[in-house]
Amino acid sequence: MTVFRGINNFIKRLFDVISSGILIILLLPLWIILSIAIKIDSPGPIFFKQGRRTKNGRIFSMYKFRSMVVNAESMGAGLFNYENDPRVTKVGRFLRNSSLDELPQLFNILKGDMSVVGPRPCVTYELGDFETLNKRYKKRFEVKAGLNGLAQVMGRNDIRWVEIVGYDNQYVECYNRYGVVSDLQILFGSVARVFKKDKIYENKEDSSLSDEEAARKAEEEIIRLAHIPD
Repeated sequence: MTVFRGINNFIKRLFDVISSGILIILLLPLWIILSIAIKIDSPGPIFFKQGRRTKNGRIFSMYKFRSMVVNAESMGAGLFNYENDPRVTKVGRFLRNSSLDELPQLFNILKGDMSVVGPRPCVTYELGDFETLNKRYKKRFEVKAGLNGLAQVMGRNDIRWVEIVGYDNQYVECYNRYGVVSDLQILFGSVARVFKKDKIYENKEDSSLSDEEAARKAEEEIIRLAHIPD
């Protein structure tokens, strides 16, 4: 089992380096166009950098094309993004609809912070204190975070954290059993998902709540579930 895992991890890393390197070079004209569009559309930097967690809870800086106004994380719904969010810029809406805002994570993959396939990296404080997470929520951190994951193939942003964790843990088990074969299956499913504009925004549990109220309640519930004693 140890040899099998070692071989699969080597193949996975080799694929990450080759694929991210090639895509960074091939997409250079697109990088330039999007960078110019972002600068013209709204004041602020081209790239958005945020602390995220990867394998074993390690914190790294994840990159995105900026799709919101500067300091959006401290405004309105915070980490949550509901439909018609006023913090999203005009160009940012296109970037999010097309998933092009995620492109800079190719550099994270090349650096080794992330993999092409794996659980999406959560914001450092999104699940509360990492050290006291219960076993179910900590299991997803047994593998490196990814650009695409089983949860994104199954539902993108419209599913709850409890479901995301279930899919992420399912991926961990499949990878441990089948290795990179499970990654290939997810990649094929991700190709179709990228071209669909559905399930981009998060859903409110109660539509009568404002974005701020809905986000606060959702955040409290996520942290509560993540710390239920085993």
